[in-house]
Amino acid sequence: MDKQPEIRVAVATDIASKTPNVVVSGHRPEEEEVPAKSNNIFVAIGKSIINFFMDFLETIVVALSVFVVVYLFLVQPHEVKGSSMEPNFHDSEYILTDKISYRFVEPKRGDVIIFKAPRNPDVDYIKRVIGLPGDKVKVEAGYVYVNGKKLNEYYLKDNTLLFAGSFMQEGVEITVPDGQYFVMGDNRPHSSDSREFGPIEQNSIIGRAVVRYWPIPDIGLIPAIKY
Repeated sequence: MDKQPEIRVAVATDIASKTPNVVVSGHRPEEEEVPAKSNNIFVAIGKSIINFFMDFLETIVVALSVFVVVYLFLVQPHEVKGSSMEPNFHDSEYILTDKISYRFVEPKRGDVIIFKAPRNPDVDYIKRVIGLPGDKVKVEAGYVYVNGKKLNEYYLKDNTLLFAGSFMQEGVEITVPDGQYFVMGDNRPHSSDSREFGPIEQNSIIGRAVVRYWPIPDIGLIPAIKY
């Protein structure tokens, strides 16, 4: 058998055998801190509570502002006290008084109005308008006459009475002065009204009774009276 030739490989001594380093620029990732979940929950709850109270407070402030505006300028609740307006209004009933209408229109005969009592402005009275400025009013034989015509007061239970020493005398006609109104309660035998203290000033009128809201079975608009 022939002898295989010897093969030799020579490596040049000037060839570098180092492996190049590879450098990647940028931040070396580090382990991120994970916030405590419990702290986040408490912070979220705290913010929710604060936001709730701020919204609640804002709602209360707006509601109070609306109430004040309505109470001062638009309507006002009143409680009926006593029996002077029976059988149409009873003790402990609640009504709403329209305070703005009379800024634009004059009171009409038959309107039920709320006004400051002439002898005690701290007390509010409820009565019905009978005579307008310039009207001639007379009470005779239990009936009321305005400008010579007897009123058909179908809403009354008893006839009108006069009392000794009061402002109005039986059968004597009076003229309602300008800027004043002659008022009477519907319960004529038991009402202190213009028969006793005379006509009332227009600037003492608070407003017109428009709605009865208590008791519940009697809720509704107060009907207008036409003579």
